[in-house]
Amino acid sequence: MFSKSKINEPGTNAPEAAKPAAPATPATPAPTEAKASTAPKPKPPASVLSSDLHITGNLKTSGDIQVEGTVEGDIRAHLLTIGETATIKGEVTADDVVINGRIVGRVRGLKVRLTSTARVEGDIIHKTIAIESGAHFEGSVQRQDDPLNPGRSGKPGANPAADVKQ
Repeated sequence: MFSKSKINEPGTNAPEAAKPAAPATPATPAPTEAKASTAPKPKPPASVLSSDLHITGNLKTSGDIQVEGTVEGDIRAHLLTIGETATIKGEVTADDVVINGRIVGRVRGLKVRLTSTARVEGDIIHKTIAIESGAHFEGSVQRQDDPLNPGRSGKPGANPAADVKQ
């Protein structure tokens, strides 16, 4: 049916060479449709809290948040970006935290990054951290293997329950 010699022959014109590929084209969408039904849904874009927005209360999502305004409360997200104009007063917990603005409170993250415009007043509990030159930070830094879980110390062999006196 398909011959390699016909496709590669120098005298073959373009329309005839394109014909063997035509039957394969309709079969291609079927596997794509099957993948679409079994593949996870595409991730929605980050939710943006604009600079004129002031929120009092806690925020929780499995998605991404970009904060440009003011939040008085705790925030939990997958990727949390604190804009230069943002102020957060509360605990921040996310897989990835990028701080360009101000946080007054504890920061927990697998990856925490303070840019040169960051202002943090509080403790940072992290797995990896990057602090750019010019960032202001007042507080303590603690590395943990699982910083997102406040009940664990992250140190091998450590048992927080063992410290409790009965």
